[in-house]
Amino acid sequence: MQILRGRYVAGVAVATMLVFGVTGFSWAKTARTKAHAGLHSSVKAHPATISGEEVVPGVMPDETSSGTASGELPEDGKPYQLRMTNLHTGESLDVVYRIGDTYVPEALEKLNYFLRDHYTQDVVHYEPKEFDVLHALMSRLGRTNGLIDVVCGYRTPETNAALRHGSAKTGVAEHSQHMEGHAIDLRIPGVSTAQVRNTALSLHAGGVGYYPVSQFVHVDVGPVREWAFGAAPHRVEHRSHSGRASGM
Repeated sequence: MQILRGRYVAGVAVATMLVFGVTGFSWAKTARTKAHAGLHSSVKAHPATISGEEVVPGVMPDETSSGTASGELPEDGKPYQLRMTNLHTGESLDVVYRIGDTYVPEALEKLNYFLRDHYTQDVVHYEPKEFDVLHALMSRLGRTNGLIDVVCGYRTPETNAALRHGSAKTGVAEHSQHMEGHAIDLRIPGVSTAQVRNTALSLHAGGVGYYPVSQFVHVDVGPVREWAFGAAPHRVEHRSHSGRASGM
């Protein structure tokens, strides 16, 4: 692990570029703003009227009260599927992580590993509700079987600090939800960043960060809030004085 950490610290400048959209893929059409407006907190800047699947968290098999034996999965029920590609590792995952109201532990383990910190290879137990948010997001977009491009999953505190201090304009929050396994930065091929943002806001399930320059949306299961980085939102309100900045 010490060897891995040494390698990623040395490449912090490259790492910062990777997290914010410059991956092995070509993003020549990245949108540009007239001025880098920085990080702005905002509330209800984009009224969301999109309806559809709601975010209703499931339960683990040993917590179910559906009549199945403890630790067993239901034999039938709605399958909750996610199809994702990790833009940093090149890995793909197609998994049913929940059946009916019950999560599939083996599938959650696969998702945890898939979303690992790709610099250190550390894995965290993701909050399963995050996957429910992704599923509901894809459903509202009419892309239940669509692909999600993962720009960033889990980050260790060390990786988060390295990225945060690697550049003054990273938008990385000191108390990032990524460190808790509560957040994912993503793109959805064929869907505009603005549309992904608006649909995520309609879920009212956590934080939504809009990064139009790097073309990704941050989605987490922390407090419900909204911010933009790289472009000023329609309406800007003062940030709270809690000492914890909103951000990815």
